[in-house]
Amino acid sequence: MALDRVKELCSGTEVDLRIVSGILCGSATVVLVLKWVHQKRVQKKLEEAKRKRELVFQRMEKTARQFKQQNPGVKGASILSLSLAELSAKLKDGSLSPESVLYTYIEKALEVTHQINCVTDFLPECEEQLQEVKKREKGLLYGVPVSIKENVACKGYPNTLGLVKFLDCPEQDDSVIVKVLKKQGAIPFVKTNTSQAILNIDCGNTVFGQTLNPFNHKKTSGGSSGGEAALVAAGGSILGIGTDVAASIRVPCGFCGICGFKPTGYRISVKGATTPVAGMNSVTSVTGPMTKDVDSLVLCMRALLCDEMFLLDPAVPPLPFNDEIYSSSKPLRIGYYDDDGYFEPSPSMRRAVQETRKLLQEAGHTLIPFTPPRIDFLVDELFTKGLYADGTSTLVEKFDGEFVDSTWTNQLRCYRMPNVLKRILYFILIPVFPRISRHLHALLGVGSVKNFWKNNADRMAYRDEFIAEWRKMKLDVILCPALGPAFNLGYAGKLFVATTYTHLYNVLNFPCGVVPVTTVTQADEDELKLYKGHYGDPWDKRMKEAVEGGVGLPVAVQCVALPWQEELCLRFMKEVETVSTERRGRRKI
Repeated sequence: MALDRVKELCSGTEVDLRIVSGILCGSATVVLVLKWVHQKRVQKKLEEAKRKRELVFQRMEKTARQFKQQNPGVKGASILSLSLAELSAKLKDGSLSPESVLYTYIEKALEVTHQINCVTDFLPECEEQLQEVKKREKGLLYGVPVSIKENVACKGYPNTLGLVKFLDCPEQDDSVIVKVLKKQGAIPFVKTNTSQAILNIDCGNTVFGQTLNPFNHKKTSGGSSGGEAALVAAGGSILGIGTDVAASIRVPCGFCGICGFKPTGYRISVKGATTPVAGMNSVTSVTGPMTKDVDSLVLCMRALLCDEMFLLDPAVPPLPFNDEIYSSSKPLRIGYYDDDGYFEPSPSMRRAVQETRKLLQEAGHTLIPFTPPRIDFLVDELFTKGLYADGTSTLVEKFDGEFVDSTWTNQLRCYRMPNVLKRILYFILIPVFPRISRHLHALLGVGSVKNFWKNNADRMAYRDEFIAEWRKMKLDVILCPALGPAFNLGYAGKLFVATTYTHLYNVLNFPCGVVPVTTVTQADEDELKLYKGHYGDPWDKRMKEAVEGGVGLPVAVQCVALPWQEELCLRFMKEVETVSTERRGRRKI
């Protein structure tokens, strides 16, 4: 029977079955042989995926070259210099053709991915869609090329999550968000890289490799929507769609110096966006836009919040974009904090908040100190225990039979640790490393259905407490840090817990976004030498090492509003962008 299984697994591989049968002298040997054969099959699939990807890039290059030869007068540089609003206007009035825009971005995306490895696939049907778009009524995104994160379904292409097991599982239909984009005239043309199994703030996997930061190739682009952020930041896409379950839009956007928006859960459809832990709703996963400026985010949100989306996904509340709220000029009451008390911010993170606070005050807004309540409880009991309520087993299963990417090694080693060992380490580490001790205990999960219900109730109670404090202070919005600057390669997978500044608002299910406001200075780098952290544990040491060497890299702040107030949040992001841009302009004079 064991030999029959070996024969089955050896199908298509160069294995001499006589040798195999000769060495089968016990169950241990069978297991070793089966494992070896499986690894051979996985390796073969990876090699096939690599060859296929090379052919994809060749097709992109051929497509772009042919158009360029036939249209030598097209000025790609001038097209790439336009903002989304400017590009959209020129496409609609006919001063730019959809062809010139699409093929210019195909060429640029290919150039960018050769440098930083951010594109996973080309969608050649974009050429057919281009012709269809020209025959229909012009939507809000008429002729705009759009890049799509790898786990958001495009018909005929797999949502692999960077895992070999899903390479042969093409999606049967477009995701709702892709359908709506197409309805509005947008043209999805490439898919982009993500971290293996998504729940990681790096952007590397064994199928597509590591995506690098476009500003410094020794740094990560962040994750899990790191391919999107890197491509947009480097000019290879003007609008990207990512997903966010803890930080996955906001961290890479902050690392790469672009704007990213996480709406309230279910304001935008998530149908067709694959997650590694299906059914988990303790932390809300969302889809959202990623662009270079806030106006572009707004245009995308206007386009998405339409009858087509409400029809395709009745679970999405039929709330069109409210321009009256977004266009208001009423001064805001803004709560702010530059330290959540769990992870000490890097010097540039703290400075970004304080400088933005000052600029907003000068612009006539009221700034009020705010402290997130019970942050340790939020992190350990609500986020970690809720996200891994099953003790990480569902996520860990995704790696069965897979080669583990180096970006995941540390994280997965911790998750795979036997529960008895986690409990022992929990007690041993309490007096020396309390934060790490609590994290290990949280990774045990909730333990029972009754405890899971209690965890849900605790989450709702915490949200009520947070909102009560918000209303007591009569706040409109909150300004707080975004993780940054970009981490050195090899560190993001060891610091998933550093996402406390972002995952707070996934637990609360508040809309929030990031806006780049400054860059790391030499003074920040000098101050970093004195960084100790709040706990003085190995995580604090890693944080310091992760952000070293960041001079010149972008740093963002995070803007937050209450649930279903996307328009107010975007309006606040625009205020932040405006005062920051004006300051940079004054410095240049």
